Amino acid sequence: MALWAGRFKKEINENVNAFNSSLSFDARMYKHDIMGSQAHAKMLAKQEIIDEQSLNEILTGLNEILHDLETGELLFDPNAEDIHMFIESELTKKYPVSGKKLHTARSRNDQVALDLRLYTRDEMKDIKDMLIDLINVIIEQSSKHLETIMCGYTHLQRAQPITFAHHLMAYAQMFYRDITRLDDCYERMNVSPLGSGALATTTYPIDRIYVAEQLRMSDVTDNSLDGVSDRDYAIEFANALALIMMHLSRFSEEMILWCSWEFKYVELDDAYATGSSIMPQKKNPDIAELVRGKSARVISDVATLLTMMKGLPLAYNKDMQEDKEALFDAIDTVKLCLPVFTDMLKTMKVNTERMREFAAKGFINATDCADYLVKHGKAFRDAYKTTGELVAYCIDHDLVLETLPLEIYKKYDNTFEDSIYEAISLDTCVHNRQVDGGPSPVAVKKAIIKMQEKVKAL
Repeated sequence: MALWAGRFKKEINENVNAFNSSLSFDARMYKHDIMGSQAHAKMLAKQEIIDEQSLNEILTGLNEILHDLETGELLFDPNAEDIHMFIESELTKKYPVSGKKLHTARSRNDQVALDLRLYTRDEMKDIKDMLIDLINVIIEQSSKHLETIMCGYTHLQRAQPITFAHHLMAYAQMFYRDITRLDDCYERMNVSPLGSGALATTTYPIDRIYVAEQLRMSDVTDNSLDGVSDRDYAIEFANALALIMMHLSRFSEEMILWCSWEFKYVELDDAYATGSSIMPQKKNPDIAELVRGKSARVISDVATLLTMMKGLPLAYNKDMQEDKEALFDAIDTVKLCLPVFTDMLKTMKVNTERMREFAAKGFINATDCADYLVKHGKAFRDAYKTTGELVAYCIDHDLVLETLPLEIYKKYDNTFEDSIYEAISLDTCVHNRQVDGGPSPVAVKKAIIKMQEKVKAL
């Protein structure tokens, strides 16, 4: 019989029970439900709402349930409506009198709100640690390639010379911002809604601050209606996860391009690639492709949460049961993708010669040619036009700026001297860009050290 069955004359319809049940997905919060219940029971005893014997029996029973679930001695009852009622039912089997006292001064509404916050707090920490691991691998790879020159692209067209280290460290910045978003979300999430009751608190003299302290939460919610109906933190967390997946997807897209025969910038380790069932020559970047594809489901999880919440009046509504599957899916997907992507990145081989070969083509030093004229007194727009004409000449005559004879340079502008060749060499182009945030080895090394310090401080 359901714990709430006193008001009803009939047992719930079997199909309705299955439709109504959330145990299949909220069972994963059993540790957090027990943790919250133990803190609540201690508070009830502290406030003399229950006696010490009841407290001891409740704590003992909950610890036994936790142990039995962890060891597999206790299995979840598929007929239970949710994780809260399952645990309470098991507790009352052990201690029929004291077990029924546990739910004093609380509702499942504030109970589930607490459980979800505690659960997301733990998952947030795990994901943060995974992001730190990924950033450290990026730093490790970047440190090996401070001098590896490659094309920088805009519109996927060759643009200006940079280093592979500089390119990789751009992603370190993205993933670090992801960590800061998680930290921001944590501050708003780590407050206790317990004590809000169903929607209007309780007449019992409870101590909400005490419960929050027991659970290492920074504060309590200030409005009971909001306490039971707020899911902003879940949406915010899911949105942060979607941004992580978006960044992983962008990185994956580049990895897919880089390991193609057309680029050949990198080669994936055999352990992180697959073959074809009929084409023996294939080495497919399936890991990167799956990460790119899985980003879509996390983005859709955010849309699910927003759409689920957008029309709900205060306070709690059963619609909110739908928050967990979307949030859990987003969490699971990110936790699945981050470690395998990190290992794929760590084990890849970088073809530095191929990167240099591509960088030598495509006139990516044209800006530096224009800057040469500017540094010799020309206006930038005039220098830009002259360099464009030189590039057009090179294309028509199958030449590059590095091999263009000086007499041709002088035909377009007599300012050019032999020093133009040093000014437009790829090494000069990269090494002279020492501005903070730039691609020179000096600037990138500085950025790496700064990132290491920021990560260390997390």
